Amino acid sequence: MTAAADPAPLGRASPWTARARAAGDRLRTAGRISAYAGRRARTVLAPRLAIVSGLGWLVLAAAAGSAVVGFVLGWQEFVYLAITLAAGLILAAAFVFGRGSYDVLIELTPRRVTAGDRALGRMVVANAGQKRSAPSRMELPVGAGLAEFVIGPLQPGAEHEELFAIPTNRRAVIVAGPAVSVRGDQLGLLRRALRWTDPVELFVHPVTTPLAPSAAGLIRDLEGETTKTVVNSDISFHALRPYQPGDPLRNVHWRTTARTGQLMVRQFEETRRSRLTIVFDDAKTHWASDDEFELGVSIMASLAGQVLRDGNRVSVVSEARELRTRTVTTMLDDSCRLERVSSAFRTVREMARDVTAQLPDPSVVIVIGGSRTPVGGIRGCSACSGARCRRWGSGPTPAAPPAST
Repeated sequence: MTAAADPAPLGRASPWTARARAAGDRLRTAGRISAYAGRRARTVLAPRLAIVSGLGWLVLAAAAGSAVVGFVLGWQEFVYLAITLAAGLILAAAFVFGRGSYDVLIELTPRRVTAGDRALGRMVVANAGQKRSAPSRMELPVGAGLAEFVIGPLQPGAEHEELFAIPTNRRAVIVAGPAVSVRGDQLGLLRRALRWTDPVELFVHPVTTPLAPSAAGLIRDLEGETTKTVVNSDISFHALRPYQPGDPLRNVHWRTTARTGQLMVRQFEETRRSRLTIVFDDAKTHWASDDEFELGVSIMASLAGQVLRDGNRVSVVSEARELRTRTVTTMLDDSCRLERVSSAFRTVREMARDVTAQLPDPSVVIVIGGSRTPVGGIRGCSACSGARCRRWGSGPTPAAPPAST
């Protein structure tokens, strides 16, 4: 009888298991190499393949298809067509060679305007090379449009200036640039673009209205205004009273204590300062039109701007973003980026509670919404603030006075 093979000892892998692991390691290594090769190919080939335009790829495909049909079926007409199309691509390639050396400057005057004001742009192209430059074409994206300028031959150090107007009819952040020089054939088969500048932003601020100075609020602040409320700790001295258990010893007035024989402590008048929180409802479904939304942004910017000019603190939040409110300018810059969004909350109250969770306790909360914002939702925002906070709600309508709650 043939003795049976001894099973593999416990804790030691069989030869088949070791081979499977080795094969798996080789496959993983090959996968990593393939992924690296793919990324490298995309990095190297993508800029070169971008030279060929959509029309160029169509002509190249037509040339290849005509060549295949001509040689396979023996049709000379398709062979001639393939040669003609290939010759067109070869001739177009001659137009993309060469490289100019430019210094390009983009200036916007001014950089910040109010909606409806005039804004101008200036592009200066200088030849930074040592030789006379060839004619070229500059493309400058301005917002949703594209400006094209023809730059003639320039001597070394010579400049070419172009002026352009920027439409500022509506509140927006208009991006001008980057400026790119374009070399290519007249048919648009091949196109090589070189970038020369970074984008420049133009802030079109919302229209605002000056308001009367705001009054003091309910937040205790050593730099605020003095009130009639008497407290045990502040900077505005009010009177003396007998000591009570729990009073801090630093408030004991020792001279009066020594004269009367009874511990006497200081009392102070509380100082307070306003801290305003503006909750802007930017839900798309709560605004009847774009004009109504622009009116709401103008109301918000007018209120926040006046509070900042009064030297008080304000926080402006919406579902999409929290505006910077260090200065009036930064607040207006960020207000240019407000847009109507698809809300992720069921009610305005839920939105207000979420966006104000990390903010300091306010003395006044103002909720600004559209004509379709539920009034009950605005009233429900009162539960998101403290008991001593005052709440206001407003729903603007372009054709009627604001309706407040």
